[in-house]
Amino acid sequence: MKILGIGNAIVDVICKVDDNFIIKNKLTKSTMKLVDKNEFQKLLLNLKIEKTIAGGSVANSIVGLAQLKNDVGFIGKVNDDKLGSEYEKSLIQENVKYYYNKKKENIPTGTCLILISPDSERTMCTYLGIAGKISPSEIDENIIKQSQIIFLEGYLWDEGEPKAAFNKALAYANVSAMTLSDKFCVDRHKKNFYDLVKNKLDIIFANEQEITTLIEAKTFQEVIEFGKQLKKLIIISRSDKGSLAINGSELVECESQKNLKILDLTGAGDLFAAGFLHGYINKLSLKDSLHKGTEMASQIIQKIGARLK
Repeated sequence: MKILGIGNAIVDVICKVDDNFIIKNKLTKSTMKLVDKNEFQKLLLNLKIEKTIAGGSVANSIVGLAQLKNDVGFIGKVNDDKLGSEYEKSLIQENVKYYYNKKKENIPTGTCLILISPDSERTMCTYLGIAGKISPSEIDENIIKQSQIIFLEGYLWDEGEPKAAFNKALAYANVSAMTLSDKFCVDRHKKNFYDLVKNKLDIIFANEQEITTLIEAKTFQEVIEFGKQLKKLIIISRSDKGSLAINGSELVECESQKNLKILDLTGAGDLFAAGFLHGYINKLSLKDSLHKGTEMASQIIQKIGARLK
């Protein structure tokens, strides 16, 4: 198998809102907030659902890779409930091998409210449910050993069993990649993420805000110097400023696509990562891999949701 994703299995519930909804509910635009079941249901009461789809950051990337005809799989924890069954079915329909055996749990399958404001920014409120309870016993080392690359998400990392599951996956990986996921995650786990980036990962995906926060940089030049000293492959997306890859002393840049009709930024980073990894695993140059990531991200932001098809 080319790439195995390991992440939070989350059912995405997509809704359009105005800025007043964001302010009234004390949310920070363009970030992800973890909520409990009661807060999630309270928010949902005042919303009109546009679309419901199986999601989660790395799962979105893996589906994107499958749509590009790559041999991929995914590990993510769901309950043996209605949403969990729908989640599994949707991945299998996308030709993703799903390596998780559902069982009856006391906690339901995870759900994420994706709130799209008029400027197309997305603000997420996530009830992790059972997704955040993954344990080392649910990570099959044989599947990891058979994968050329494993791709992890910062959203999955947490103290206790998720951390142990994360470390087990890294211990058996041939090549390990991770997305920092969100500034919220970086702020919450800065010390641990810094250790992962410096000492345990081979490939790192981040946007400008996330990597700047992680290393507490005052200028983007500091980020570039950090990337060169890291001597690993780090891929940084910069919104309308384009993207870049740093591989040791090598720095490759790619411009963003212009004049796009942006509808929804959900999944932009996920599909960018899918495009880049498609190029990387199929031995394209860093420049061509960045172009493929840019192409995928440009397509998805002109749609509602995180699926190209």
